Amino acid sequence: MDWRTLERAQLASAAEALELPVRMEALTALAATGEPLAPDEVHDVYLPLMAFLATDMRAVKRRRQELCQVLGLPAPATTYVLAIGGSVAVGKSTTARVLRALLGSQGRTALVTTDGFLRPNAWLQERGLMERKGWPESYDVGALLRFLAQVRAGDGPLEVPRYSHNAYDVMPGDPLVVDRPDVLVLEGLNVLQVGHGEGVYVTDFCDRTLYVHADEPDLERWYVERFMQLRATMFTAPNSHFRRYAELSDDEAMATAKRIWETTNLPNLEQNIHPTRARADVVLEKGADHRVERVQLRGI
Repeated sequence: MDWRTLERAQLASAAEALELPVRMEALTALAATGEPLAPDEVHDVYLPLMAFLATDMRAVKRRRQELCQVLGLPAPATTYVLAIGGSVAVGKSTTARVLRALLGSQGRTALVTTDGFLRPNAWLQERGLMERKGWPESYDVGALLRFLAQVRAGDGPLEVPRYSHNAYDVMPGDPLVVDRPDVLVLEGLNVLQVGHGEGVYVTDFCDRTLYVHADEPDLERWYVERFMQLRATMFTAPNSHFRRYAELSDDEAMATAKRIWETTNLPNLEQNIHPTRARADVVLEKGADHRVERVQLRGI
């Protein structure tokens, strides 16, 4: 496979000629719980990656327009779709937020997570699938594909189901509105997966795909650390689905986090998520300190 690898020093060198289009403080503030983000990583990794994606976006839009002109077709839709996948706790949310903010310098952006396309808890409970939330069978893949098809057709405004991590469920009656953005960042565990029987895949509607990678022991440690942080913060809310975890002792909470990782997240990673890395156009490889050490590019 034709991969090109850029080490952190090479990325930093490429970044020297670029200007940050957003205040650094605003970007580092986008880091999600348990996903540290230092200013040098924004500058050395995400800035050149943004420049790469912005150049690709212009090339994609120009090619679409030229092809339509050749055939006398109406002007094509202009939304550039970037999909970001990877394991639980790897830092997908932070990567998606930072790239969305940086690509905002290129036009209007929208960020959609595939959590909104999870089946409601009631549906999962009826089928005994609550313990497999995040696995392929827990998503309404058909609805996700229809949404992406509408985006690529230039339809809008579109309503996307909104997911509440506090309630641990899809929130009916409170949709996210997506109205023909220049850039759509789609983030989720399942964006690179295939084999769900539809005959059409999420990646068929994506212009670029990105996978955030880390070694398995680091992912487990980050997941447990994040669980312990949330136990002292979000889990303490009276209406939190996870309120019961806030009342556990430290040892009990640690054991619970490890059990969830070993029984749900690790098998999903091994069977459904990690195998999709080879399908990505861009891979961010993280070290044990959560920092991106290198970037791999495919087919460049």
